[in-house]
Amino acid sequence: MARGRKTNGRIVAQNRKARRDYLIESSLEAGIELLGSEVKSLRDGRVSLNESYAQEREGEIVLVNCYIGEYPGSGRFNHEPRRARRLLIRRREIDRLIGAVQRDGMTLVPLSIYFNERGLAKVDLALARGKRKYEKRATIKEREWKREKARVLRDKS
Repeated sequence: MARGRKTNGRIVAQNRKARRDYLIESSLEAGIELLGSEVKSLRDGRVSLNESYAQEREGEIVLVNCYIGEYPGSGRFNHEPRRARRLLIRRREIDRLIGAVQRDGMTLVPLSIYFNERGLAKVDLALARGKRKYEKRATIKEREWKREKARVLRDKS
């Protein structure tokens, strides 16, 4: 698991609601198994991570409900837009993630899809715990307080 990792590649899609609705415990970079028309659609930006998640199926981690639009140039060889896509993760990481989801009641949430410096599609996958309503309000309150404090300090200078 890489800590403090920066994505040098081009970010294609982000799940902005994930950071609001979940408390992110850890994140990791995972490859994604795609068809040719899906890669073309990703490069065109026809992707949405809203309401997508990852889950365990038959010992593998799959990305569920991720929308990758059809590529018009592929004709009859097109892909299904909301199919489950296998994530390419090492076995030790898969076992750790499955254990955390089953034991601790956590969720696997994709934060973003991007192309790395080698041109490969990657998913930034987070191990997260759902926030309750009062936790969301506390986060907003803290963010507004920091903004107000910075404004007051800036005006005093």
